[in-house]
Amino acid sequence: MKRHNKRNRFRWLLWFAAASTVFAFARCAAVGPNYTRPEVSVHDSWNNKLEGSRTASIAEHQDLARWWKALNDPQLNGLIDRAVKGNLDVKQAKARVREARARRGISRASLYPTLDAQASAARSQYATTSGPNETNTQYLASFDAGWELDLFGGVRRSVEASTADLQAQEEDLRDVLVSLLAEVALNYVDVRTYQARLAVTEANLESQAKTHQLTVWRNEAGLSDRLAVEQARYDLENTRAQVPSLQTGLEGAMNRIAILLGEQPGAVHAELAQRRPIPVAPADIYVGVPADVLLRRPDVRKAERQLAAQTARIGVATAELYPKINLSASTGLGSLTLGNLFSSGNGTSSGSAVISLPIFRGGSIRKNIEVQSALQEQYLYAYESTVNGALEEVENALTAFAKEEERRRSLDDAAQAAKNASDLVLREYQAGLIDFSNVLITQRSLLTAQDQLAGTEGAVTADLIRLYKALGGGWTDLDREHQQNS
Repeated sequence: MKRHNKRNRFRWLLWFAAASTVFAFARCAAVGPNYTRPEVSVHDSWNNKLEGSRTASIAEHQDLARWWKALNDPQLNGLIDRAVKGNLDVKQAKARVREARARRGISRASLYPTLDAQASAARSQYATTSGPNETNTQYLASFDAGWELDLFGGVRRSVEASTADLQAQEEDLRDVLVSLLAEVALNYVDVRTYQARLAVTEANLESQAKTHQLTVWRNEAGLSDRLAVEQARYDLENTRAQVPSLQTGLEGAMNRIAILLGEQPGAVHAELAQRRPIPVAPADIYVGVPADVLLRRPDVRKAERQLAAQTARIGVATAELYPKINLSASTGLGSLTLGNLFSSGNGTSSGSAVISLPIFRGGSIRKNIEVQSALQEQYLYAYESTVNGALEEVENALTAFAKEEERRRSLDDAAQAAKNASDLVLREYQAGLIDFSNVLITQRSLLTAQDQLAGTEGAVTADLIRLYKALGGGWTDLDREHQQNS
């Protein structure tokens, strides 16, 4: 009996050694292409040069990590912090990351053996010719193990693909953060810009009301005709008509901020009702070089990870051409009585190795390899397109910011000149030296210049925000906080 047990143990040791050898060999081989990051050639510098911009390397400068701090607006900082915590798109993106992480765990589980335990009790009854029916009860308990050896790396390629999918979802979360920060800041700038334009309109309404009253008095005194009164009233009401549209835009921007914070429309109206200045763009701006964009922008990083995942799936499809080896083993106990189930001599054991090889599948396996290869090619082109689109977005943002700043300087001078002309013309009209039409022209010019100046001051800051977004700024520090809290 002891000799028999030793022989069984020796067989199991040989079986385990053979399986370990096959497993070790399998760890060294994985069919399909090995992924290498595609090389993309970019220029050393941007076509448009900004005054006061810097091009330090990404490792040397961290202005982009929390770019909104450079606008020096505490209320904006608070809104951004709330948006990161409450925004529903961010929460969805985080859930997608958790899903991808779980899917990777499912893929990795296929690398390991499976172990199942079973217990059963079966009762059977049969008739006899010599007496009453007889009843038998059989009790069984067993442990079953199975293992599909990843001999040609199909499972490992699947894990590689799911890992890249997880990394792509993490980049998607970062991309959502980049867009969210920019959208909150842009709508906040819109709020302050609408408020500034309303202030300009209200100031001009007050000035035009005084002018209208002046024309009424002069008409009543016989110093001017009725035409001047109606012209002054026309300008007054025309300016008043601009207020509702500005208020509508202001309401929309406030409601949008509330939605971005994950709250209902109207939730931030009270805290934003007090008028504050438009945040001013800093004079010193970090821009970097084009190569930094490929390292920093989450959408570019996501496209690269999707390409890596699809490359691995070619290996998954290729592995279907090769044999599969399944090892299985079972050990158990069986008895006709529950009390004797664990007695010696009731044990059973078995083991098997099954090799399967596809012989004829109508070419479906090779066609699937072609499908996965074509998808890889599509992801490669998508990656290159994403890179080009990112570079284009930065170039356009640089141009827009630079040109809007030039426009702001010109409009500032124009608004000052219009104010001086309006004051001068009104004094000359009161002295009876000029016709009222000159007053109308200068007041209209003043309103236009001041309104445009307020608009372009907001546009300069908005273009800077779009530049920061195009450069991929705003996610690095937040990402570190997320990883620490997860």
